[in-house]
Amino acid sequence: MNKSAFTEFDKITLQIFIQLLDNAYQSYLYLKKEKQLIFSLNHRLVQLNSLIDTGIEISKLENNNQLLELALERVVALTNASKGILRIFKEKKVLGSFRLPNNIEISDVLNSFNKIETSVEYRGYSYIVTLADKESRKGFVEFDETDEALLSAFARQVSGAVENRQLHKEALENETIKKELSVASSIQRKILPEKLPEIHGYDLNGINIPSKEVGGDYYDCIKLNDGRFALIIADVAGKGVPASLLVSTLNASLRSYLDMQIPLAEIAVKINKLIYNSSPPDKFITFFISILNPVNGELEIINAGHNPSLILRSDNKIQKIEAGGVAFGMFDLGLPFDGEKLFLNPGEKLLLFTDGIPEAMNKNDVEYSDERLESFLINNNNCNANDFINNLVSDVRTHTEDTPQSDDITALFLIRK
Repeated sequence: MNKSAFTEFDKITLQIFIQLLDNAYQSYLYLKKEKQLIFSLNHRLVQLNSLIDTGIEISKLENNNQLLELALERVVALTNASKGILRIFKEKKVLGSFRLPNNIEISDVLNSFNKIETSVEYRGYSYIVTLADKESRKGFVEFDETDEALLSAFARQVSGAVENRQLHKEALENETIKKELSVASSIQRKILPEKLPEIHGYDLNGINIPSKEVGGDYYDCIKLNDGRFALIIADVAGKGVPASLLVSTLNASLRSYLDMQIPLAEIAVKINKLIYNSSPPDKFITFFISILNPVNGELEIINAGHNPSLILRSDNKIQKIEAGGVAFGMFDLGLPFDGEKLFLNPGEKLLLFTDGIPEAMNKNDVEYSDERLESFLINNNNCNANDFINNLVSDVRTHTEDTPQSDDITALFLIRK
């Protein structure tokens, strides 16, 4: 101001001032960044809390539509998107969509230059979430990495919630099925004999081991009004509840016809017609029945497509019984079932069985076989009926080892003393 020259002291003073100004400005910038960071962290904390709350809320919803609507609403709000859509696809076909706001066109979101998108897969369904036009105080801005992370997290939450809902639904259905199977199993246990009748001069025993909770095999020994006994064994094609229903039908109808003392050949024709009319084409029943006269050992026999039953004669030779016709329920052509009459002499044995025994496989897919069963029958000639059945099951188990049982195991063994 006095026109004098600047001195070295003035230069030093200016340098000190500029440094102080720089320090002050840097402090200002750091403080500003700190405020922005605190704001950002608080915002992220709010987003994180909302993400957790949303996860809890959608996990409580029982309706998938409500779940998806809430998830879309929350992710749009947290990312400050102005609009969003959630589309559900299966095999590239749109099954449904949710929009926010509800009146927007899907094309408005898909054609936006400022958008983010993610998708999750579950059981062949694709859930694709698209958000567009992030809003701020300055107008529209680009979505950042946090927005993308939030969107992915929400998508995973939706996937987890949908999966949990489906698993919960399946668990309830499975529980219902288990209860129904338990009821079916208890009904079938009542159909199968708890105790076989005692036949004077004979030793009798049987067993049924289903491969599932309910099976398709059936055996029984029914005392008739005239003092004879009906020895029965049957096998329904297939397993589980459908097979057990056919077993129930067979049991009820057979007992009715036996009480009416209808000839065996006529009973077979009637039951065949009944099973044919009451079962689908892929269901049929192989059936063997023998009416025993305990006084003289006479056996009146019909075999409807079942495994040949075996008689071990007194000379230690095996006779196969194959008399009869086709399995029940395969055809309804009115064809007769040819019967056969044999005699079981003192000391001789009769073995009825289902194919679960000879076809029992080990880990190498080798069957127990008819030949092994016949050899077992010959080699266990001196056993009583109870020991024979137990030893037979044990021998089958020895063959199959740890291989899961693939078919029902059923046998009925009669010895004439």
